[in-house]
Amino acid sequence: MTVQSIPLVPSVFWVCLFLILYSYFLYPLVLFIAYSASQVLRDWRYLTSASDRRVRDVGKQELPSVTLIVPAYNEESCLPEKIANVKQLDYPPEKMEVIFVSDGSSDRTADILQGLNDPNIQAIFVSERAGKFNALNQAASAARTEILVFSDANTLFAPDAVQKLVRHFTEPTVGAVCGIVRLVGDSEFRQTEGVYWKYESILRMMEGRLGATLNACGAIYALRRQCYKVLEPGDIIDDFIIPLNARKMGYRVVSDSEAIATEFSATSVKDEYIRRVRLAVGSFRALPLVSGLPLANVFGLALISHKVLRWILSFLMIGVLLSNVLMLNQPLYRMLFLCQVAFYLWAGFGFLLRHKLQGIRFALLGYFMVAIHVAFLGGFWRYLWGQSSSTWQRTSRGPARGL
Repeated sequence: MTVQSIPLVPSVFWVCLFLILYSYFLYPLVLFIAYSASQVLRDWRYLTSASDRRVRDVGKQELPSVTLIVPAYNEESCLPEKIANVKQLDYPPEKMEVIFVSDGSSDRTADILQGLNDPNIQAIFVSERAGKFNALNQAASAARTEILVFSDANTLFAPDAVQKLVRHFTEPTVGAVCGIVRLVGDSEFRQTEGVYWKYESILRMMEGRLGATLNACGAIYALRRQCYKVLEPGDIIDDFIIPLNARKMGYRVVSDSEAIATEFSATSVKDEYIRRVRLAVGSFRALPLVSGLPLANVFGLALISHKVLRWILSFLMIGVLLSNVLMLNQPLYRMLFLCQVAFYLWAGFGFLLRHKLQGIRFALLGYFMVAIHVAFLGGFWRYLWGQSSSTWQRTSRGPARGL
């Protein structure tokens, strides 16, 4: 079989390769240029008008009443620390209610919540696992305030995190506010997901500055209650769907890099793989929500470049590899094929020697990147065959001490 007999093969190769390189390298460069230009413009306006461009902090008398929502499934190991963290938040107690939802937990989660003796904290107990969507729906329905703040049981807020989030709601056009998460983990995490998360955090910060925040991190974000649309059983990636619904209602979604939370990452790439499979299923189910959104702006560029393309990168990688195999009779394509082989060997050695290579910088990154793309293929398979589940599977997490 020759390339001439299959004229589309070179086109498939170069289109797939361009989209991969665009998603990971060219789009961040475009984003950085736009971010830099925007920052220069902000600086110029500041210099010429001498106005304060920072978001104004709200005095405690002006703070709105909020409901902090924490869904939990088998979180007995981290729940006591989460409860202590909630009680230490620098927010007027009379203006904050907290709702924990135990989603059919089979460990001591329900017992811990039943033992609470705090008038500002209530617990909802779901007898059988129904899924995070149901836990969020029940908590949002029970909330008595106009601002909802979402968090996870294994996430610790900075003392002023809630104040930083809610100060944006003085602007009536703001529907959702996303905080930032600092992930911590063991030595394997620092060589894998930790590197990738730093890269992702930079992209999210630049998108946020350009008004193109795509999604929240489920560990820390706030929402106007009127923007909350009841979630359906198939809504797995709630931290993407909920802000997207707010944007569809005409509200702005903003980010605040000063609203900080700490989350403890999965203790291995295997655990992260399991989580990514679920996220992949949710991503493919959420694709129809993208339809109807205005794409001829920075948000549209970010949505296509940072979301939709990432969801199909696994297929693009397969397209590059298979089309390359059909063109090995040409020197250029042989060289490019060897580059791909080297990449997958890097990933393979990272997997086989992951316990011995943790001290070498970037040694495990190839392993992590291949793993998350394989996870998307697994998620796509489950999506095709209707094997998606609305319940979440808890992954093991590192301890919260030593911070």
